[in-house]
Amino acid sequence: MSTSMKTIGLVGGMSWESSAAYYRALNLGVQRRLGGYSSPSLVLSTVDFARLTELGDAEKWDQIGALLAEAARGVERAGADFLLLCTTTYHKVADEVAAAVDIPLLHLADVVADACQEAGVSTVGFIGTTVAMTDGFFTERMEDHGLKALIPAPEHHEFLNSAIYDELVHGKVEDATRRRVVEIIDELWDAGAEGVLLGCTELEQLIHQADCDIPVFPCTTLHVEAALDRALPATS
Repeated sequence: MSTSMKTIGLVGGMSWESSAAYYRALNLGVQRRLGGYSSPSLVLSTVDFARLTELGDAEKWDQIGALLAEAARGVERAGADFLLLCTTTYHKVADEVAAAVDIPLLHLADVVADACQEAGVSTVGFIGTTVAMTDGFFTERMEDHGLKALIPAPEHHEFLNSAIYDELVHGKVEDATRRRVVEIIDELWDAGAEGVLLGCTELEQLIHQADCDIPVFPCTTLHVEAALDRALPATS
């Protein structure tokens, strides 16, 4: 059954918690879909998150793009049929990465936009790192699909960024942080959001649909399902 399975290429390490989430979800997804001893065909290259964080703080995004492009070329050489970046924030350099390889890059924003449209949502809240919320590379791509993206008020950005970098990337999940993030989501709801994007892989450790009164779009879960749709043989 797995002979026609495509090989999924992953560029990870941003953070290792994110890579672990992708790896686990892809394996569970194949088990759910195919059963038996089935597991996905994967190629994974991870980068040094400390180095990328240092370069990001220095606004050296050209160097970040070069590092991730080299990782992507390695994944391509190893036999991947298509590529995923296991991150939201570093999709800031997705175009540079895509241009460096001859295999398709499955862009997270396109996947999430499709899910929002399928759910009938046209205005969505977006929470993530400060870079992801304020730079525009992600929300503008969503808008290219006809969706309006709302981000939290500026006074919440430092808290959300700290929750991700100081807690979640280290596997720390705090109830107090969850409660405050839910309050921020409620503010986005009041501002007109019909759903909320968990725009950072690690946020899926913290926030679940049961915590919120509006639809939650878990970006990593959606990315994984789209990758499996592309990788696995069609079934009748």
